[in-house]
Amino acid sequence: MDTSKLKKFAQYARRTLLEQVKGKLNVVLAPHSAARRERAQVVAELEKLINSSGREYVQERVAYIWFNRFCALRFMDVNRYTRIGVVSPAEGQFQPEILAEAKMGHIDEEMVSPQVRQKVLDLLAGRAPSNDPQGEAYRLLLVAVCNAWHQSMPFLFGRIDDYTELLMPDDLLSGNSILAYTREAMTPDACKDVEVIGWLYQFYISEKKDAVFEGLKKNQKITPENIPAATQLFTPHWIVRYLVENSLGRLWLLNRPGSRLAEQMEYYIPPASPETVFLKINGPEEIKVCDPACGSGHMLTYAFDLLYAMYEEEGHDPAEIPEKILTHNLFGIELDERAGELAAFALTMKARSRQRRFFNKRVRPNICVLEKVSFSGEELDEYMTAVGRDLFTHGLRETLQQFSEVDNFGSLIVPKVANVADVLATLESKDMSSNLFLAETHKKVLSVLRMADALSPRYAVVVANPPYMGGKGMNSRLSTWAKEHFPSSKSDLFAMFIERNLDLAVKGGAVAMITMQSWMFLSSFEALRSRILNQHTILSMAHLGARAFDSIGGEVVSTTAFVLGNAHRPDYRGAYMRLVDGNSEAEKMEMLAKAIAQGRAA
Repeated sequence: MDTSKLKKFAQYARRTLLEQVKGKLNVVLAPHSAARRERAQVVAELEKLINSSGREYVQERVAYIWFNRFCALRFMDVNRYTRIGVVSPAEGQFQPEILAEAKMGHIDEEMVSPQVRQKVLDLLAGRAPSNDPQGEAYRLLLVAVCNAWHQSMPFLFGRIDDYTELLMPDDLLSGNSILAYTREAMTPDACKDVEVIGWLYQFYISEKKDAVFEGLKKNQKITPENIPAATQLFTPHWIVRYLVENSLGRLWLLNRPGSRLAEQMEYYIPPASPETVFLKINGPEEIKVCDPACGSGHMLTYAFDLLYAMYEEEGHDPAEIPEKILTHNLFGIELDERAGELAAFALTMKARSRQRRFFNKRVRPNICVLEKVSFSGEELDEYMTAVGRDLFTHGLRETLQQFSEVDNFGSLIVPKVANVADVLATLESKDMSSNLFLAETHKKVLSVLRMADALSPRYAVVVANPPYMGGKGMNSRLSTWAKEHFPSSKSDLFAMFIERNLDLAVKGGAVAMITMQSWMFLSSFEALRSRILNQHTILSMAHLGARAFDSIGGEVVSTTAFVLGNAHRPDYRGAYMRLVDGNSEAEKMEMLAKAIAQGRAA
């Protein structure tokens, strides 16, 4: 995929949307604004948020919400997942198809309420006063559509009855509007694969990422709120394939030697000799795949493709397979709310591409976005008294306090409570609605336990491109915590994730990752190497070196991709490929494919 146009658009869109939202914010908050008269409660909520989080936070949040939605709607328009073009014109037209149809009196009654429909018709017929009747009518239609999509994709389309509507950009119909540039960048060719959404997100935050790294040069540590921007990196598809095929695909082929899945796995490396010791599975429903730093979901969307083929081989009804995959198999964990939304959207689009009526099922992908949750001691004491001291163990109390700094530690948190699924099921069955104070605490407790459940060791396959951050970039709290909890890998986040991912996998499971190569050589990672060699098994490794990511120039990042078995097999003969001499993604991709093909032929 040619990403240069996407990068230029995403960076322009961020700057433009921030400026437009800033302008709208000034208008809305003016002393005698129309918004204050007509939407007083919403304005009051907006001012409360500004007081607690700042104007810059609100502007960033709203700008991204609309960028996210515009891109998602364009992707669905191009692939005809929408009944009518919402941000895209019909062929030969310029205005969005939904507006052109409304001008002819045709408005979707299922998506647009009677009240809004009448408002739109009045505006377009000149019966309602407006300085921009078409623009106002289109804004009403756009909000109605987003609210309609809330039913099937609440993670991306929250109901718009708050400040996000007030701060929507004004110019959406001109040739210089943000929607016009969205259509120009997101061509039908670019929208053939949902990975376009991931590229757009990486480029959208790239300028903020650059600013964070400029700060590092001045010895400014990376604060929790900047960790997502500093550590997001979209993984090239060929690396994703190598990782997923040699973990998830390998597990399937070990259990189903007669499977034809290998025919579609170009980067799969067969074992050098037949294996008898491996994780046994009875069917595809039993395979849980987790990406604990899932970003926009690239690893998971490819895993979806392989899982679909597995279900097909087992004879499952094609109409039921997408729901089964999203319900039983794929799990993502993410620190960045915006990236988590995109991962859920990407998986929903994969499911819709396979099942035309998938939206009607209203299946929500298993993407856990980690959120800060804090409790006071008094709050926990009251809750403990209400639910019973026998259930409220020391481990549970510790776990409930572990997520007060989750924005700093993310998926590296190891929940203290052992039987989290059982505790969660018990507490979910309790009704606390009669006590207003405890009801809110109960909601927070369930939120923590759901995060703790996602972070429990229950996955057959863990696959990730984890965040990279050396000790020099860590804020003091993260640095201290890392030394305490990950003494063998404290020098960099990626190394801590190697250890964490091995603990997330079940015995006999697989961990597939791409990381910096430094853990292979530096003395500071000697204890980590010792753990891997003495407790686990290297199944394969592609030593990529520098220039494996075209989106990062020069020698900035030198990487290695590898698959580990979560069991110690000292006699296992792994496959090792040295690709450091390649000077670009394309060269390394070709070298990897060639090395694997030669290995198969040997």
